[in-house]
Amino acid sequence: MENISKLSPKNKRDSESDLPKFELEPSGQITESDHAFQSKSALEILRETVRILRYNAAGFMAIAALLICPVSAVLLSNVLVDQSLVKRLTIRLMLVAKSGGLPLRPIVKQSCHKFSEMAISAAMCFPLYVTLLLMSKAAVVYSVDCTYSRKKFDSSKFFLIMVKIWRRVVVTYLWVCLVIVGCLTLFLVLLVAVSSLFCIIGFPADLNLYPAIVVGLVFSVFLANAIMICDVAVVISVLEDVSGPQALLRSSMIIRGQTQVGLLIFLGSTIGMAFVEGLFEHRVKTLSYGDGSSRIWEGPLLVLMYSFVVLIDSMMSSVFYFSCKSYSLESTNGECQPVLEAMAISSGSADME
Repeated sequence: MENISKLSPKNKRDSESDLPKFELEPSGQITESDHAFQSKSALEILRETVRILRYNAAGFMAIAALLICPVSAVLLSNVLVDQSLVKRLTIRLMLVAKSGGLPLRPIVKQSCHKFSEMAISAAMCFPLYVTLLLMSKAAVVYSVDCTYSRKKFDSSKFFLIMVKIWRRVVVTYLWVCLVIVGCLTLFLVLLVAVSSLFCIIGFPADLNLYPAIVVGLVFSVFLANAIMICDVAVVISVLEDVSGPQALLRSSMIIRGQTQVGLLIFLGSTIGMAFVEGLFEHRVKTLSYGDGSSRIWEGPLLVLMYSFVVLIDSMMSSVFYFSCKSYSLESTNGECQPVLEAMAISSGSADME
């Protein structure tokens, strides 16, 4: 049985009658169907996310403070990154680029250094990613699901659910990591192959950089699609009884027709994170002005900003899933069935027995 949360819980007026009514769209736009919203644009999904955040601000801020902020602080400060490893990996990448025919211009050196730093940071922070950050994503998905069901966030019920679904969420996340690593490896192999091909043809070495830039731009769109599918797959692993490759396959199926919206969401989140990372690099890690006393308050402030961007990104991925699911169900005239609530009730009854 497919495990999907109910999008438009208009039938529930018993125990939830004291909760404020949550409108997903202006009343004039809500149809008679059971689904709370139609297919949305990226801007509409952002507005929807803000509505959900205002509805349960305390819960989402608690998730950001307890689960996301520690990861953001470690990630931005690079406290776990060994710069000697970064330097060694950068040198090896530059040698590979040179052997492939790429000129060692500043942009190539900087790209090698940034890629090395990103790879080492991801490896060192992986335990945090697979625990705190993954838990925060699951908590956000659960909170959004509670909002659409007009339920209050119940921490005890959430941990009860997580005990049952944690295994499949972790398995899905490991497959997500494998997919992203495979995409980046494919990009490096393709980049070297294209550069070597142009070098064999007799293309001037100084101009080899331009085909590489074109390959990078084309591949960035492919990578953005892969990351978008992976983000939705994590949401699916929380809400549906699928994991690993099945979750990735279901994600790719459910976002059909909504790819452009997902790409715009990914672009906005990436720009926001890159902006905060750049500010942290310039204002905190690099002492380029004054005596550096402002680091005391600028550092924590930027960590909070970065955590907020990560929170909004997770929320938008969840809303995007519900939007795609609603669009898919409307196309097939299907019906949604509650999952997390039923899972919690069944677990509670089992414990009572």
